[in-house]
Amino acid sequence: MANVKTKHLFLAASLSALMTVVACSPGGKAASSDSGATASEGAPQSVPAMAETSDELILQARDFLEPVPVSAPTIEGVTATPELVGLGQALFFDPRLSATHSISCASCHYPGLGGADNSPFSAGFHGERGGRNAPTVYNAVFNFAQFWDGRAKDLVEQAGGPLVNPVEMASPEAHVTEQILALPGYSPMFAAAFPGEVDPVTLANAQKAIAGFEATLITPNAPFDEFLRGDSGALTADQKAGLSLFMDKGCTACHSGVNLGGTMYQKFGVFSDPGPAYRPPEDKGRGGVTGNAAEDYFFKVPTLRNITETAPYFHSGSEPDLKRAVAVMAEVQLGQTLSPDEVDKITAFLGSLTGDQPQLVIPQLPVSDAKSPPPEQ
Repeated sequence: MANVKTKHLFLAASLSALMTVVACSPGGKAASSDSGATASEGAPQSVPAMAETSDELILQARDFLEPVPVSAPTIEGVTATPELVGLGQALFFDPRLSATHSISCASCHYPGLGGADNSPFSAGFHGERGGRNAPTVYNAVFNFAQFWDGRAKDLVEQAGGPLVNPVEMASPEAHVTEQILALPGYSPMFAAAFPGEVDPVTLANAQKAIAGFEATLITPNAPFDEFLRGDSGALTADQKAGLSLFMDKGCTACHSGVNLGGTMYQKFGVFSDPGPAYRPPEDKGRGGVTGNAAEDYFFKVPTLRNITETAPYFHSGSEPDLKRAVAVMAEVQLGQTLSPDEVDKITAFLGSLTGDQPQLVIPQLPVSDAKSPPPEQ
């Protein structure tokens, strides 16, 4: 076990050194290590105790990976009362926050589809398609930043992006507040969620409420979580073999922590160019946010939680086959060619990452009346 850990740490250090050389500019930070505190850092979370074990594979996995807590973490600046979470759930499902009254947060992050929409690019304003695959909202609270390029620091900031994005929900900021105020049922909900505020119906508070709800969308108790906690029988023989390969090949250099991802930026194409189908040249990723060419094609490492539920894969949404995605990642990120048997076993392990899916009921939304703004045609 020590030899495997040493190999992993060497690979991680090598990748970090490589990315630092590539991505650092004078006085700047390496793009692969540009990070902030996770949304849940320091927050109390309910995590069942890890059982004592002598199982070497469990002990090795615990060096790099963590189970999903069974209760939702808190977000800095958000008091997640039942009233706030309930308001956030209503806003999450309400299509009237979009300019055409036809698109809600749930349109692209659909419960029952792994918190995504199983489409390469989501349909937005008047059917216009975005340029990136919609990441799952499930377990997003554990990511150190939001969006593929990390342009939002947390779920609160992220919640406001799609509302006003002209390709997504396309609502001007003023329209969001106007629309909420014109739906009489929302005013008492905001007042209950933000007690003591004179004017609680604001876009900022809507973002906090949506974020508070999204933080509850976690998927604990996957077979792999049970394995990490000490149940050696929670994984099949193929899944255990896949986990061993996953660590031994160096996948945990990037896919680590609770989410098996979401803790860093990494260049898509460390060892070789994935090609324009997988990595469209016009999408610069993190470099498009920072303006630093050394960060071109860096993206937030995605979570692997519930990965079998969230095809297609990559930021480009260009690969529908999980086995092929595994093989591509080994080639371009690790410089390795996996055998078909190795791909099968790693894919089997990834299947053990599907946890309890949120059981959601679409809420009864506040009704519109004659004074409510009509949808944009």
